[in-house]
Formats: sequence, structure tokens, C-alpha cells
Amino acid sequence: MTPVSSGESAEDRVTVRLGPRSYDIVLGRSMTARFGLFVRELLSQSQAALLVADEHTRKLAEPLTVPLEEAGFRTMLAVIPAGEQSKSLEQLAQLYDVLYELKADRRTPVIAVGGGVVGDLAGFAAATYNRGLPLIMVPTSLLAMVDSSVGGKTAINHPRGKNLIGAFHQPKGVWIDTDHLATLPVREYRSGLAEVIKYGVIRDPGLFETLERHALALRTGRASILPSIIARCCRIKAEVVEQDEYEETGLRAILNYGHTFGHAFEIVGAADHWLHGEAVAAGMMCAVRLAQRIGYLEDDSLLARQEQLLQAFELPIRPLPHWDVEALLAAMQRDKKATAGRLRFILPRCLGEVGLVDHVSLAEVRQVLCERRAAS
Repeated sequence: MTPVSSGESAEDRVTVRLGPRSYDIVLGRSMTARFGLFVRELLSQSQAALLVADEHTRKLAEPLTVPLEEAGFRTMLAVIPAGEQSKSLEQLAQLYDVLYELKADRRTPVIAVGGGVVGDLAGFAAATYNRGLPLIMVPTSLLAMVDSSVGGKTAINHPRGKNLIGAFHQPKGVWIDTDHLATLPVREYRSGLAEVIKYGVIRDPGLFETLERHALALRTGRASILPSIIARCCRIKAEVVEQDEYEETGLRAILNYGHTFGHAFEIVGAADHWLHGEAVAAGMMCAVRLAQRIGYLEDDSLLARQEQLLQAFELPIRPLPHWDVEALLAAMQRDKKATAGRLRFILPRCLGEVGLVDHVSLAEVRQVLCERRAAS
């Protein structure tokens, strides 16, 4: 993939304001040499650090050991297999073994270098080892930069469902070097664009319009505006997390737009190997169709505009026709937003406004899922 050009090397900072647990998201280019000082400023008394990467991001994690050691850290690097299957109890136990070997104490940071899988697994290890270690997020995928690295959600999967075992554990800091995007396969980069679109739909019509105007450049990864878009997504995520860190008021649930459908697609369609953003893309289209079907959607133009933008980024807009509808419904009933098996969805009312809707019948959801057969 072509490297992103920001037009400047200046850093951008977004602060997530959570009282004594507030932290900064630092975004810039070519920042490896300054990483050790960043971590040292956060953790002045730490002596050791564990970096966690997967087989693909190892080459990005290894150079970070140099500035860390120059800043006085004794480092170890744990490399996990790439892919969703690494969010498992087995891989978690192996990280615990490495932390024990490192003689980690409660000042030892876990540094997650990678996409959402690495961040979720390393984050949960940090949340649970010795009842909590400092966590530094170094997202290397677009999806992780704009979403999973911010907000403190950590988790591993269970054979019965995605992210069923997890904890809230806010990082001490987030370090986003947009040069890392140059290492992404095109498909993974475009998968991340689905989460960017999500922010426009749920909170920021201006962002959505920017994506429409720059769709071609963004699709090819050549957009000079991409760093500012990433920063804007981080600000939106920070604003939501600040107001509803633990999902107690319902506001944070808006970040799950498209995810109830999307998680079901990932579970039932696992053999088809959709990326998370691809599943969310099709999930967002199901959500807007459902909103229209039940009369919740006030601006019907959103359906066409969202579909056109997803197609411009070459993302799926429907689940695959061979997926079993009843299996999809069963997976949704086990979703974390469901209550006693009753389905609850984040649905759009208009561009920039979504809400949590819990009066949706199985029959209506089934109809939306069945629409794909006629359109395929």
C-alpha cells in the first residue's frame, strides 16, 4: 500500500479526559526514535517492558525496542500468531508466562503493537496480570487507530461468542504513527475505512461529507487528508468514552453501529474469512435497512449515500447468501447488547444521529437478512 502523506511531521494530540486516568493519543509520522521518551514520561519508575506483536507486526515492534532500551527499559517481545484465533485463553496463558519470565511488576507496561487482535489480547493480559499492568497502545492498522486502541475495551473470544471474556482497562497512552499504514494490505486498509464511515453516520455529518468528496483518494491510500480524518475519529471516540466509559448511560453503545449484525456475520460466516470492517460494513447496511423498515429512519437518502460510500471503498453491503438466517439470528440473540434474548440495535435516524432501539421483532430482522437473497 502507498504510504500516507500528511504534508507535515508535526504531532497531533487528542486527550481522553477521564480524571486521574486521562491519557493522550499522540498522532504523527516517523516517530519511532521518540517512543522511548514517550513511555518513560508516562512511567518514570518502570524498569521493564513487554511488547506484544503478531507475525505481521513483529517488524514494526522490533525497532521500538531500541528507543525503549535507550530510555532505560529492559524489553522482551512476545509474538503471537496472526488472526482472530489468537484472542484465546491459550494465547493469554502464554503471555502470562512471558510476563512471569520478565519478572513483571505492577509498573511493567504491556505495549500492544498491532491491530485489533493484538490490542484486545495484550490489553486483557495487562488488565488481569497482577490485577492490572500499565498498557500502551501502538495501533498499526487503520481500524485499530480510529477505534479499538482508544477507550479501554479489552477482550478475548470464547468458542460460544466473540469478546465474551473481557475487561475495561484504559491505556496510559496511545501512539499512532501513520507511517505504519504503509505496511497494510489494501484489503485491511479498506476494512478500516468502514469504521471511519461509522463515525460520520453516528456523530459527524461533516466527516461523512469529507469521505464522500475524497473517496477515490482515500480508497487508494493516497489522501493527504487521512491523518486529520484519523485524528477526528479519535476525538469522536474520546468524547463518547468520556461521557460513558463503562456503557452505563447507553451513549457508548452508539459506537457499535453495524456491530450486532457484523459480529453475527463474523461468527456464522467464519469460514468465509471476512475481516472485521467488512462485516461491520455489511452490518451497517442491514442496520439502515432495518431502520427504514420499522419507520425509524427519517432521512431515506442516508441509505443510498451510505451504500454508495461503502461501494466506493469496495466494501460488502450485504451478508453472503449461503449464510443460514436462523443461525445469524441466534448469534444476534447472544450479542452483549441483547437483554434476555431480546434484540437491541443501534439504528440511524438521520446522518449524524443514531439511537438504541429495543422494540425490533425477530420477524423484521429476518426480513432484512432475507433481502440479500433477492439482491444476490
